[in-house]
Amino acid sequence: MAMADLKLVEAACGGDAAAVEQLLVVCQPDLKRFARRACSSREDAEEAVQIALWQLYRRIGALKTAAAFASWLIRIVERECYRLLRLGRRLDSLDDALEDVLRQEPLPLALRRDLGAAISALPEPYRRVLVLRDIDELTAAEAAAELGVSEQAVKSRLHRARAMVRERLLAGGYLAAGATQQE
Repeated sequence: MAMADLKLVEAACGGDAAAVEQLLVVCQPDLKRFARRACSSREDAEEAVQIALWQLYRRIGALKTAAAFASWLIRIVERECYRLLRLGRRLDSLDDALEDVLRQEPLPLALRRDLGAAISALPEPYRRVLVLRDIDELTAAEAAAELGVSEQAVKSRLHRARAMVRERLLAGGYLAAGATQQE
């Protein structure tokens, strides 16, 4: 694959902004061609290419050797195609689960009140991350950007927030102590 010449890649790795911009243009056709074969749909292919180009823009300076450039970029597209394929399958099963939930009765008023009170009682950092992730349905990356913290901090806070809500609901007698949760 003749994605880019070695001198252009080396210049981009060295921090040359013009070289990076030129790489973004030069690499795009080859990445699109590869992604169309590797991804399950045209939309997934386009998204995978955009992710790869974004990673190229953000992380080209971390590339240790210019000779590894093409395989590095192709690997990003491969991983993204695979991730999108898994996500698509998971979304199909989530759609089925959502239909099941919608057929069920709504939560009792007392449980909704206690759940609201449990969320309101959370310390601010935990409450904000729980609302962003579970109510506003932001991704971990989006929530991290909104809060100005790392994704790991978002995941940690979300886990702790859910645990505190669960403890409060357990104390209220809503969940069986041995019940398993899906987080």
